[in-house]
Amino acid sequence: MSVTCLAEMAAEVLRTADGREKTALSKRHAAAWFASRKDGPAIPIGTASPPLRPARPDKPELLAPREVPRRRPGTPAGRIALLHAVAHIELNAVDLHWDIIARFSHIPLPIGFFDDWVKSAEEESFHFTLVCDCLEEMGSHYGARPAHAGMWRAAEDTADDLMGRLAVVPMVLEARGLDVTPGMIGIFEKAGETKAIKALKVIYAEEVHHVAYGSKWFHFLCGRHDLDPKEAFHGLVRKYFHGALKPPFNEEKRAEAGLPPDFYWPLADELPPDHRRALEE
Repeated sequence: MSVTCLAEMAAEVLRTADGREKTALSKRHAAAWFASRKDGPAIPIGTASPPLRPARPDKPELLAPREVPRRRPGTPAGRIALLHAVAHIELNAVDLHWDIIARFSHIPLPIGFFDDWVKSAEEESFHFTLVCDCLEEMGSHYGARPAHAGMWRAAEDTADDLMGRLAVVPMVLEARGLDVTPGMIGIFEKAGETKAIKALKVIYAEEVHHVAYGSKWFHFLCGRHDLDPKEAFHGLVRKYFHGALKPPFNEEKRAEAGLPPDFYWPLADELPPDHRRALEE
């Protein structure tokens, strides 16, 4: 298939099922985009008709969240299961970042918007490859275990709402990664799994940028539409995110990514008294 614009490149990634093939294509398209931006001729943004759901391989089997087997990370099998879940998250993230390009390319936006999400997709592709390499070194592979079927729900719910997409995907779902990844790194440090530790540290560092891109472009659109960012964020998360946000929060990394506490604590399922007082003052 010949692609002539960035939106079509994004849709091509979304229509590729195999994880390794998808992420290899993602990296090639990202390289072509940035080469065209540097040396020309520039690839146009264009428009496309992306699928509502991305193509997926036959394996892993996708299950409802409550049906996914519990992981016991203190065991080798449990650590493999944990890495398998990370690989599944990263593959979904590749599609999410290309989807925001393909689905919203008709909206007039600065070129930096597209630069940021192409870069994010490229990084997520690298993350998927890193984790798959770890799995294979441990005698497993992506697809060997069932995975969460609900990860694309946020994309479907926000398919017609760019601000909703930015609020829920990078600013909620990816921000959650900042909260939980340090604990995962600790699990692999205890087990002496050097390759997995290195991969997770790369993911942890680069996910901060992805959350920051979400915050940056959310604030940009709030300015365009004369909206209060905090109020708009609360309204959109309550509309599209199913459930409350779960502390503890990595407040330092969230702040680094442009998410202040008064954005997420009021949406938490358990608000400590000191935070409640501070937010009421």
